[in-house]
Amino acid sequence: MTVSPPPAAPDPDLDARRSLQDHRRFATGLLGAMGVLTVASYALPPGIATDLLQAAAKAGFVGGVADWFAVTALFRHPLGLPIPHTAIIPNQKERLGRALGRFVAGHVFTRGEVAQFLGQLDLPGILRRFLSDPAATRPAAEALAALLPRILAMIEDGRARRTLGRILPRILGGPDSGRVLARTLRQMTKGGKHQDVFSFFLRSLKGALASREWALRRAIQQRVAEQGGQLVGWTVGAAVAHRVIAQINAEMARMEPDRSEMRAAFDEWVRREIVRIEQDPARAAEIGAAISRLLAHETMRTWLADVWARLRTAVEEDAARPDGHTIGFIEGALANLGTLLESDPGARARLQLAAESIAGTLLPAAQAQLSEFIAGVVARWDAQTITDKLELRVGRDLQYVRINGTIVGFLVGGFLYAVLHAIFGRVSF
Repeated sequence: MTVSPPPAAPDPDLDARRSLQDHRRFATGLLGAMGVLTVASYALPPGIATDLLQAAAKAGFVGGVADWFAVTALFRHPLGLPIPHTAIIPNQKERLGRALGRFVAGHVFTRGEVAQFLGQLDLPGILRRFLSDPAATRPAAEALAALLPRILAMIEDGRARRTLGRILPRILGGPDSGRVLARTLRQMTKGGKHQDVFSFFLRSLKGALASREWALRRAIQQRVAEQGGQLVGWTVGAAVAHRVIAQINAEMARMEPDRSEMRAAFDEWVRREIVRIEQDPARAAEIGAAISRLLAHETMRTWLADVWARLRTAVEEDAARPDGHTIGFIEGALANLGTLLESDPGARARLQLAAESIAGTLLPAAQAQLSEFIAGVVARWDAQTITDKLELRVGRDLQYVRINGTIVGFLVGGFLYAVLHAIFGRVSF
């Protein structure tokens, strides 16, 4: 069974190629008509009209041949003859590519043109419309989430830890950190989130006690033995340890209900501390200094390093899940950005200004890269390819050069003969 070859791809330049052929035939036909008319004029009866026609036809034929030679010499050797300074484009394609690249980079891709283009583009409007479409933001969020592991892999863990250790004390331990903490606590108390924090610490403490209960019993028994002697420790140490641990668990159990006295006391203390921080600058500064010292402590640095490692692992695992929180968070952030661009003219102006500033900063390098890219692309083209591409783009207009040269030569030849005949009488032309 013979396998037929796949159908050839359609020529994208078919229409341009046909148009070029039609114009070339017309220009060549007009040139041939001038030649035929020149020869035929010698068969006409002698006279001023015949001489005028003959002179015009000769000039039209010469003008057509000269323009044919000039147009053909751009792309190939006329009649295949290796005449010097012909086939200019194939022979000089590398130099033309470099010149074209420099022209586009230096005169087209300029700061003014780019700024004008970005202004007409309305980048904030495009971004706003994109972000307002859930069908577009979901794939964008998935793509960004897929990039997160690569981005995190590019960050050296040690460098990230050191950076985090330097930045956090400055951000969270500055002069205003106390007031920031007060505002944060006030927002938490409005929604009862501070009680969630209390519950978290309570559960953590209970879990820690449960996991260390045996060691705690041993420590209490040893303490009893140290204070009362080995006999007392042996007889009542275990009972004392059991009672202490039971009492601690009972106290924590009383703290757990939503309306417990300890929770009420904690709520009162938090609210009182918020007012104190907001109204007392010394207290706010004291809180800020305490936060700074805490974050600068080596134990806290170790904890932050562990947090960074856990956070990175959690983000990488969550980002790989289509229903993960990371994708949802990014999608929500993109939607919020779209809402901000729609409702805030200042945000749109800042985005537009930022885009123009970034484009202006990157433009010099982009110009050099663009120039080299264009020169490289043109240099890689073979002579036949570049000749074909350029001739298809400008060949039709160049055939008009031939047509106009033939017609103008015919008219100028006839006019010149008439003027010379009027001045000098019969002339040879």
